[in-house]
Amino acid sequence: MELDMHRGPSNLPTPPPDNITEEERSKPGLARFDTGMMDIDFQGDSLHSPISPSQPPVSRGVSKNIQPVVKEEEMKDAEWRKPSVDDFHFMKTLGTGTFARVWLVKPRSVPNSGEAPLFALKQLKKADSFDDRRLMMGLVVRLKQCEHLEYSPGGEIFGYLRRARRFDFTTTQFYAAEIAMILVFLHSHGIVYRDLKPENILLDARGHVKLVDFGFAKVVGDRETYTLCGTPEYLSPEVIQSKGHGKAVDWWALGVLIYEMSCGFPPFYDSSPFAIYEKIVAGRISFPSLVPEETKDIVRKLCTRDLSARLGNMRGGGHQVMAHRFFDGIDWQELESQINPGPIIPHLRFAGDTRYFDHYDPPAPTTDEEYSKEMMEKYDSQFRDF
Repeated sequence: MELDMHRGPSNLPTPPPDNITEEERSKPGLARFDTGMMDIDFQGDSLHSPISPSQPPVSRGVSKNIQPVVKEEEMKDAEWRKPSVDDFHFMKTLGTGTFARVWLVKPRSVPNSGEAPLFALKQLKKADSFDDRRLMMGLVVRLKQCEHLEYSPGGEIFGYLRRARRFDFTTTQFYAAEIAMILVFLHSHGIVYRDLKPENILLDARGHVKLVDFGFAKVVGDRETYTLCGTPEYLSPEVIQSKGHGKAVDWWALGVLIYEMSCGFPPFYDSSPFAIYEKIVAGRISFPSLVPEETKDIVRKLCTRDLSARLGNMRGGGHQVMAHRFFDGIDWQELESQINPGPIIPHLRFAGDTRYFDHYDPPAPTTDEEYSKEMMEKYDSQFRDF
């Protein structure tokens, strides 16, 4: 996801006046914060093996059968034609996952290749996705977003974090602030993300974040859901215990993310997933001595088992998170406008540089037998709006 701050007025609701304390009013730009139009980006799949209700991951090829979904505003144009994969030149694989392959592409319609805009296009293989249509399509259909998205050449924050071992306070604060704004936006639309982790955060050319991989996201409103999904180290206690969960799981995950960026490893870690779950449910967090007190405080308040006391899940919602002293010095309106570049700026040689992505072998050839005529007759209606 990208915080696109160049599209005019913001559309994310500012909390009602009675939800903003005097302390919150003193935060630069917080009372005026109204997060702008954001593109939900489906660019990448995680490097982890996430927990999901689907079958265990296996290696699969990806066909070019699926057409991108289009943005609603484009459908108002009478001259608009639904794009096809044939409209793009496939340049290089950016990532692969259990169900999909993500390509770097450019439109064939632009004669000068040097001026062609670049996109990340995710392809799904119909034969592997019809049984898990709800899981795989996620928000693509429900929010009518394009399946081809602006290219994020900086790659995953995960890679930068592993090379640096840990981020300094300013860098951690910056990325946590942009993620907090994204979560406020999603939650205001009733969407729970459920897979926050460094592998799902990409950098654009100016060092700002995009949140990707919405395979586990779900429109829940104020209801609870019960699916066990996510990445083990980032699961909240209520997910593990199948008590029903809502948007509060994202604030728990933000606490885990802040801890990992600050320390270089997650707060609940073990070689066994079941041991990880036991530590999460126990809820005991220890910090290295180098971690600042304001970082410790926000992590403890985000990663509390008590839902009624979890920061972000109380009156004021995500704006309470943004008002925490951990974010002192952040001008939210300035951050929303992306006036300044991020703390880490990718060193790019040219517009289509893929140096921050791994190399992948070409996909294996596909055959008609993989998606047979019988399967087409039975399942193609499920892809009608895709």
